[in-house]
Amino acid sequence: MMYSCRAITILFLVFLPRFAFSFLQADHRLLLPRPSFLALSDGDDYAIDMGDTGFVLLAGGKGSRMKASMPKQFLELRGVPVLHHSLELFLERLPSFLKKEGKAPPPFVVLVMDPTYQPEYQPIVDRYKNQLAFANPGVERQGSVENGLSKLVELSGGECQYAAIHDSARPLVTIQEVCHVVRDAKEYGAAVLGVPCKATIKESEDGSTVLRTIPRARLWEVHTPQVVRIETLQRGFAKVEAENLEVTDDVSIVEALGEPVKLTLGEYTNLKITTPEDMDVAEAILQERKSAPVNMLA
Repeated sequence: MMYSCRAITILFLVFLPRFAFSFLQADHRLLLPRPSFLALSDGDDYAIDMGDTGFVLLAGGKGSRMKASMPKQFLELRGVPVLHHSLELFLERLPSFLKKEGKAPPPFVVLVMDPTYQPEYQPIVDRYKNQLAFANPGVERQGSVENGLSKLVELSGGECQYAAIHDSARPLVTIQEVCHVVRDAKEYGAAVLGVPCKATIKESEDGSTVLRTIPRARLWEVHTPQVVRIETLQRGFAKVEAENLEVTDDVSIVEALGEPVKLTLGEYTNLKITTPEDMDVAEAILQERKSAPVNMLA
């Protein structure tokens, strides 16, 4: 069977990380556990009680780099919108798994979505009444997270102590990853999924010439969910606003407070859909997993 260059590239991107990580581990500077796609088995006990953890699902982005007629979270991936993969995970698959393991599922999910699209998704909110609610996005990600957090606090009435923030543009995160990052957040107060960088990173001041090469052993690519104690996030937002700080992700708010953030080893397959090529890679990963996503609006 003949494959196009593009197909070969996609397969390379899907399977390379599994082999590449073994080389990273061979580097004496990296004292890291094996990634979850290699270390976990059916017998691993990774389930954790999430009765005090609420999820904020960010779906308010415009997705301009996709060059599509609609935001990327509404584009079809394996027959259903990208957003539905995360909705199904947090509303169905994760709760079912935790209940089967005798653990409490997350009680609330906040869907941060532009009001233009909310009427279309109202049937899902109605179906999960008192569990799922809308919040409006902010001008930037920081505002969207703050709006989602405020709605989560309102919904839970203090029941939730932790907030797990997830980008809907990351439809491939696994139950194992979610459990691991929540477990770490409960131990350290804040945790973020991530993987060691494989690429060589160059720093440039002028965008034209190389200033220096940054040691790769110290660099991590961070993913979502990012899980933080709600009280910490609230203090962080107050500091960011008071000092007009610029933060790039959720745990940056914790860093601004000078508090620790645990790096939770995730999977390289937890990619963020940003360009059309990412959709092809995600499709290949889901095909490898033999995934059968559910249309949550059906």
